[in-house]
Amino acid sequence: MTLLIKNARPYGEDAVDILVTDGVITEIGTGPTGAPDDTEILDADGHVLLPGLVDLHVHLREPGGEESETIESGSHAAALGGFTAVFAMPNTDPVQDTAVVVEHVRRRGAEIGLVDVHPVGAVTQGRKGSQLAELGTMASSAAQVRIFSDDGSCVDDPVIMRRALEYASALDVVIAQHAEDHRLTEGAQAHEGATAARLGLAGWPATAEETIVARDCALAREAGAALHVCHVSSLHTIAVLRAAKAQGVRVSAEVTPHHLLLTDGRLAGYDPVNKVNPPLRTGADTQAMREALAEGVIDVVATDHAPHAHQYKDTEWAVARPGMLGLQTSLSVVIHTMVEPGLLDWHGVARVMSERPAEIGNLPDQGRPIAVGEPANLCLVDPDAQWTVRGTALAGPSANTPYEGMRLPGAVVATVLRGRITARDGKVVA
Repeated sequence: MTLLIKNARPYGEDAVDILVTDGVITEIGTGPTGAPDDTEILDADGHVLLPGLVDLHVHLREPGGEESETIESGSHAAALGGFTAVFAMPNTDPVQDTAVVVEHVRRRGAEIGLVDVHPVGAVTQGRKGSQLAELGTMASSAAQVRIFSDDGSCVDDPVIMRRALEYASALDVVIAQHAEDHRLTEGAQAHEGATAARLGLAGWPATAEETIVARDCALAREAGAALHVCHVSSLHTIAVLRAAKAQGVRVSAEVTPHHLLLTDGRLAGYDPVNKVNPPLRTGADTQAMREALAEGVIDVVATDHAPHAHQYKDTEWAVARPGMLGLQTSLSVVIHTMVEPGLLDWHGVARVMSERPAEIGNLPDQGRPIAVGEPANLCLVDPDAQWTVRGTALAGPSANTPYEGMRLPGAVVATVLRGRITARDGKVVA
């Protein structure tokens, strides 16, 4: 199978033609000579070419929540969003806490074949926080689990977390923590601050995140383990991460697109589409997220793609489930918040949305340079395009996007997985 990508600009630089043979880049230049007559042509039209995007944090809901998303519909959204690999969180039913369940998720993703689906194993049995799950069995299974998390819940017990990190060090895997001291957030509905007070909503204090991150960095230092902090939202957490990294702690962190762009000011109308955990915070927090991402204190952008069927979102605020769609809008939000203000160039976008996520997730064939001999996992982007977000037009059964009606820059023109086009011009290629 041969693919010729004509007139592409890798990382926004000079236009070249790229020849892909059997999933590997074999020539880069002007007019490659080794293309056979039956070569498939992708005319890039001078658009920006990036390594395929990698998302460390998605919720595909299967098994158990198929009314909101399936591995198939989530794979469609990922391919349309420029992703070639995603990590599926374990808060499913049954929970991804055994080899049987994680192998099902990995196998189903491979059957669909639009994106590499890597299951995240639960840290504790049933995500209940009291007993460790079978980390070693999941790591050595056919699913080859490399990240473990109880996402949606924090591993509150420091003894359990310490043991998990010790196992992680021995297994060479990553523990990804949903940093939230639940004793401080019980009943919380919004960021603790002026907006929540004015709206009469119980507050989710930023210290509930900061204190868990500080504790876990100390535990990770002691264990020599790799710790990943999910969806950082508070500017105070950034100082903890910066100090830990300076001490040599093996800690990485992610920020979501919505925490780069949206603030708690959107809560004024009590629209549950804006309800998320951790909550939208202040403009000062949002600006701090952008600066920390540009600096590298926050390593990656991860969507926390969280689809919900309408019955779980189209309801009163207090009972609505937290979460937002993210896979098809994430690159555009990063362009808007990071590229347009000059905080990141296209190499920087590749670093935070492809290269570093692949490194953290231990994916040696993803996030690779656009160079001869490298796997052809690629994302073609029209940086000059503008599009209006409509939830009903997004892939999958859910429409809970916070960007409804918003005009965003940049559009994914094509996604290529191991030399095969999986999405093109806004449509999935079967």
